[in-house]
Amino acid sequence: MPGPAFFVVQRVFALREFLTIASQGVFESRGLLITMEGIDGCGKTTQANLLHQRLVHEGLSPLMVREPGGTAVGEDIRQVILNNHYSLSLGAETLLYMAARSELSEQVIVPALVAGKVVLCDRFTDSTLAYQGYGGGADLKTIRYLNHFATRGINPSLTILFDLKAEEAVARRTKQVDRMESKDLNFYRRVRAGFLELVNTEKQRFLVIDATGSIDDIAGLVWSKTLLLIEKAGIC
Repeated sequence: MPGPAFFVVQRVFALREFLTIASQGVFESRGLLITMEGIDGCGKTTQANLLHQRLVHEGLSPLMVREPGGTAVGEDIRQVILNNHYSLSLGAETLLYMAARSELSEQVIVPALVAGKVVLCDRFTDSTLAYQGYGGGADLKTIRYLNHFATRGINPSLTILFDLKAEEAVARRTKQVDRMESKDLNFYRRVRAGFLELVNTEKQRFLVIDATGSIDDIAGLVWSKTLLLIEKAGIC
């Protein structure tokens, strides 16, 4: 049986490996990454589209992507993850999200940020923490490690959380639901609680908006915060 020294060496090599991966993630970003989060039915996709339209109207050239998706590989992975005919283990589900995220980050998001663009992302790393972590029970530390690896250490400039009670989200369903949307009410309660816990750990990064407001009122709040961020970053 390995002695204590073995485990010390093992931890040293693990730390060295992590630091090597982390150093590979360094790149110079001249743009902004704004992510939209919330439980299914909160209206984030509608608001992402409205913000994209407003940015175009203001003369910018924003890039809008979604997760999972945004690349050919990512869209194929999306079809697997959301397909009601598949029964995925929590581990497989989490790693599929990471594979799609890695492809999107490497091929799309990082080049856009280096080029100085505003990138709008409909879901990002926080969704995996909330859904697979708080909702599904996957280890949060492991998810954070995988997030860092998959994204090259990208951290959003702003994350907008559209907060909605699980009961209201379920009541809003008007179409056939996919595999993730078909989760039960208690699952969505855990996911919402997870999102709010993430806010408590990084309050400066998050803007929390009550998703029960009108579409126009919410869009106004989103634009006001985004405009401040763009002006501060000197993006034009």
